[in-house]
Amino acid sequence: MKEKLLNWSEAIIPWLLSHGIKIVLIAVIAYVLKRIIHGVIVRAVRIAVRSEDYQSKEAEEKRENTLISLFTVTLQTVIMLIAGMMILEELGIEIGPMIAAAGIVGLAVGFGGQYLIRDIITGLFIIMENQYRIGDVININGIGGAVENITLRKTTLRDMNGTVHHIPHGEIKTVSNLTKDFSRVNMNLGISYNSNLEHVIAVVNNIGNQMADDPQFKDSILKPIQFVRVDDFADSAIIIKMVGETKVLKQWEVAGEFRKRLKIAFDNESIEIPFPQRVLHITPDNVKTELVDKLKSKD
Repeated sequence: MKEKLLNWSEAIIPWLLSHGIKIVLIAVIAYVLKRIIHGVIVRAVRIAVRSEDYQSKEAEEKRENTLISLFTVTLQTVIMLIAGMMILEELGIEIGPMIAAAGIVGLAVGFGGQYLIRDIITGLFIIMENQYRIGDVININGIGGAVENITLRKTTLRDMNGTVHHIPHGEIKTVSNLTKDFSRVNMNLGISYNSNLEHVIAVVNNIGNQMADDPQFKDSILKPIQFVRVDDFADSAIIIKMVGETKVLKQWEVAGEFRKRLKIAFDNESIEIPFPQRVLHITPDNVKTELVDKLKSKD
């Protein structure tokens, strides 16, 4: 038993002093490289992005976060793969046959790999063209939500219900960015045909200006919500259009507050917001006809 322990210790100690130390060094160097590369990427991206023109600090930060996340994940993955192969080699596992086998498997699934290549190429164009960034609210093929992550292969969205959607870039046909540079409040409202239109316009514009001067909302509003035009003559209402501009992601908050204030002001000013209704006109002839029908039914 002692001889076996001695033989085992004689075999394992030299291995630990040679290969074991190398494995630890590889792991430590890989970790240090990951941290260094992350810092370099952060500085390089911020320098590059600041040289471009952006309408707001928030847009600049979104672009920075998107590029930093993408480059960091990609380069760190490459480092981990290289470190993993070096550790396997130190463990005595031949990586040459593994790479060759991976190449054969890659050829076997090459037909399916074309979709992966399509996703990556499309992702590169999305990122280079700055179509959307992490933090933007977008609509992809009818699916809307906030962008939580972007990789070369896919975009991750979270909708208002909290549901997470993973969308491969190759499947993207149409992208609508609701928060690029600025956002717009665009709303229609029906008012009664009996309303004084000039009075309604004055009330709408006054509320928009009041919100633009309100300390709670003035930093979010770029252009006050104002009356634009009479948009339509509907069956029971005159449809007016109101438009304003806000900072990104603020359009829903501003629009909700504007609707609340508009309803209160319309109530105070006796301006009617009509709803579908039916008016019946009863004439004496109609009453006589109804009475005759009732008498006949009794007989």
